[in-house]
Amino acid sequence: MSPSDLLKKPIQYITGVGPRRAEAFQRLDVETVADLLNHFPRAWQDRREPTDLSAPANGSVVVACGKVLRAESLRAGPRMVLFKAVLDARGAPVTALWFKHASRTYDVFASLKRDIVPGRELWVIGSTQPSLLGAQEIHVEEHFLADAPRAGVHVRRLVPLYGLSAGLTQRLVREAVFSVVEEAFPLLREDLPPALLRSRRLLEHPQALRAIHFPSSPEELASARGRLAYEELLVMELAWVLKRRQIKNIAKGYGYEIKKNLLAPFRQNLGFQFTGAQTRVIHEIFKDMRHTSPMTRLLQGDVGSGKTVVALSALLLAVENGFQGAFLAPTEILADQHLATLRHFLRGLPVNIALLSSRVKAKERSAILSRLYRGEIDIVVGTHALLESAVQFPRLRLAVIDEQHRFGVRQRATLRQKSRIMDLLIMTATPIPRTLALALYGDLDVSTLDELPPGKTTAKTFHAPQAEALDAVKREVAAGRQAYIVYPLIEESSLLDLRSAKKEFERLRAGPLAGLDVSLIHGAMPGNQKTRIMNAFAAGQSQVLVATPVIEVGIDVPNATVMVIQNADRFGLASLHQLRGRIGRGRLASSCFLVAAPKTPQALRRIATLVGSSDGFRIGEEDLKLRGPGEFLGTAQHGELSLAIADLVKDAPLLAAARQDAQKLLDEDARLLKPENAGLRDKLISLYQKKWGCVDLA
Repeated sequence: MSPSDLLKKPIQYITGVGPRRAEAFQRLDVETVADLLNHFPRAWQDRREPTDLSAPANGSVVVACGKVLRAESLRAGPRMVLFKAVLDARGAPVTALWFKHASRTYDVFASLKRDIVPGRELWVIGSTQPSLLGAQEIHVEEHFLADAPRAGVHVRRLVPLYGLSAGLTQRLVREAVFSVVEEAFPLLREDLPPALLRSRRLLEHPQALRAIHFPSSPEELASARGRLAYEELLVMELAWVLKRRQIKNIAKGYGYEIKKNLLAPFRQNLGFQFTGAQTRVIHEIFKDMRHTSPMTRLLQGDVGSGKTVVALSALLLAVENGFQGAFLAPTEILADQHLATLRHFLRGLPVNIALLSSRVKAKERSAILSRLYRGEIDIVVGTHALLESAVQFPRLRLAVIDEQHRFGVRQRATLRQKSRIMDLLIMTATPIPRTLALALYGDLDVSTLDELPPGKTTAKTFHAPQAEALDAVKREVAAGRQAYIVYPLIEESSLLDLRSAKKEFERLRAGPLAGLDVSLIHGAMPGNQKTRIMNAFAAGQSQVLVATPVIEVGIDVPNATVMVIQNADRFGLASLHQLRGRIGRGRLASSCFLVAAPKTPQALRRIATLVGSSDGFRIGEEDLKLRGPGEFLGTAQHGELSLAIADLVKDAPLLAAARQDAQKLLDEDARLLKPENAGLRDKLISLYQKKWGCVDLA
């Protein structure tokens, strides 16, 4: 079988898998042998020797091996049975226990009774628990007979632990991976140029792939992980460097002249002066827009730093030159807020603005689409609805994407298809640490708003009990101010001990906040209802807004001076910082109360970080360290340029090396056509061209 045929072989034809289990593998995005080889372990367990059982901590995972002294099955309750085996582990008795639900139709322990009999040597892996008699008990998670044909895959070595889905076990996945690694090893090729292997002192690909699953030592595992992480980062950096160079080589064929027909009156309408940072960033953006190649720029700034008026300046430059602009937001609430901001700052100016979102009625939507197609709308603000094929622009030249981390690479590419060539400005209020910015936005120039406008206040943050927080709410409302109370859930959870927005809304209105005008908003409400509630709160018609994180972005109510975040330990740092940014929007002193009983060191660290800092960039760095890149990015990035093994926190030096090497490779071979670069070219085409549409190597 050729290497290509083997790697494309469907997973169901691997020994021990079959059609039913193949469906379980598909839930892990594993469909072929190649996918399985690249389904890397999430951890490795040292089973080279049995654990010292003299004094293990309760609940710790241990590995025990010994001869079976006796074994029996017992009734443990009306619906539960257990199987008990006593082992002689180096002269000390150890009790191993298996628990299962009883069945009326078959013996759930038939295979255990057949295999685990006195005299046989048995390996058990599980958590230790104290027994009533003080003896050592192990609640078994995995077990293996020492003389079983494939026992060596699971014990007496560093053993991989994989991510699973329903219908899969560690034993099954481990044996399937072992089979394909052994079969594929002689056929695997090297994808990196020999010069890079030598200069970076890397393991060859076949050896690294085998060692990442079944390492012979911790040292070999570290070398394998480093090699594969470097390769993953190198391919990513090649994509970004290549894309950046391709964009810079495009002649966009149109230009901008700073006419000030709209920009000058817009500045007068603002009622305030730009900060130094805003002025600097606007100059950077205008310089990019007036360049002969398209702009691709990331604008990042902390909550309240004034990104919207910077983006609006860019949109007006496009409009006063006869072009159209699009402003893409991730939620209807944020789109509504942007629309209101644009209308406020552009009052009296001849600029036609429209909103497109899922809640726009069919008749109105049809009219907007017609006007947009005829070029009668200058700026359209919208949600994902802007990406639909029916939305067509004759003169779209600038697209602004707000809260980019809530979109994916595909959405960015779809928006680009709305115009043959356009300038692109991406904004985020979640300050992105440098390593993550290089990884996600390596094709972009970066502008940073690192200064807050005069008069902006910073909310003081407290870790406080609920009673203290609600007292603050009542004091502020009595002084004519407003308040937010945020909950992580809409409905009560039977699995988690969390307060729900709906239930607490009723309790607060009838109890601690009785007599106050309290309203409720959450993401499951229809768009029109959410807009009506938010507009009423912004107009001061309600005093307290009970909410879920739907208010995390796009809400601007300067009179709101206090926020209470319930179960604050259930939120990530970036979300907490965004939520806190809903207060302190004006000159009034503001307070944020984190009501939480953190049960883990990580949760306690999140709370302490937020109490101790209002610097979004420091908070972003800490959040990335605590949660890792996947969680930091949020669910919108699921499946988008996700990294299989590289860690953007731990592997920052590898990322820097990969970027340096990518630039050198493309300097010497602009389209990677040299034979030694064929493997890298194939990976780029497979991932970043065909799958994600980021580059073009045609």
